[in-house]
Amino acid sequence: MAWFAPLNPRQSDWQGRRVWIIGASSGIGQATAHALHAQGAWVCVSARQQHALQAFVDTHPGAQGLALDVTDRQAMQQAAQQLLARGRLDCVLYCAGHYQAMRGFALNLDECLQHLQVNYSGALHLLDAVLPALLAQGSGHVSLVGSVAGYRGLPNSLAYGPGKAALIHLAEALYLDLKDRGIGVSIINPGFVQTPLTAGNRFHMPALITPAQAAQAILSGWAAGAFEIHFPKRFTLWLKLLQLLPYRLSFALLRRTTG
Repeated sequence: MAWFAPLNPRQSDWQGRRVWIIGASSGIGQATAHALHAQGAWVCVSARQQHALQAFVDTHPGAQGLALDVTDRQAMQQAAQQLLARGRLDCVLYCAGHYQAMRGFALNLDECLQHLQVNYSGALHLLDAVLPALLAQGSGHVSLVGSVAGYRGLPNSLAYGPGKAALIHLAEALYLDLKDRGIGVSIINPGFVQTPLTAGNRFHMPALITPAQAAQAILSGWAAGAFEIHFPKRFTLWLKLLQLLPYRLSFALLRRTTG
């Protein structure tokens, strides 16, 4: 039945596919690049840290590293042009992220704006750079890494959550606009993953998983043709339930469970 059909074309055979992962110096991005390379994909990894990219390339024959600051619009354009000059792109994953826990009684405007620059504006820079080529070829897939912090306002997510909520909204609008043009779109909403970004958290992170586990969940989601890929389910489904509750109940539950 159409209601149960996958929202995107299933992607399970990565042999020879060309994938660009932005934000791949560590964590989820690097683990996903490793998993795709193991399945035969040609992978280009981008991030600011040239040494981390080179370390990946040295241990993954055939991969390419392309240093990039996602907040630099011109640099994103140049990077995309360089890659597209060598061939089509089958999948683009935006995994660049900036995170610092923040509460409303300790607002730091510079940090808030930095979060938006990296987590949201960088994704717009990527779309501006690659969408014309994807539309011209009539195929490809764009995947954005959001977060369950974008579902609803959460403690410690004052700077991080709003940009991730914007990414979710962006992916929904993109899907509706691009599906009939042959381009797949997915949003990836992880829970807590053991990465350098979360290493500084001083609060309990329930259902914490490894980057390798996150990467496998992402590949499974692509193989299923999912629009939203969220994990681990034992944590994300609880947060989805909060979305359905009225604010009076959801706020009370959050205050009781997080303090």
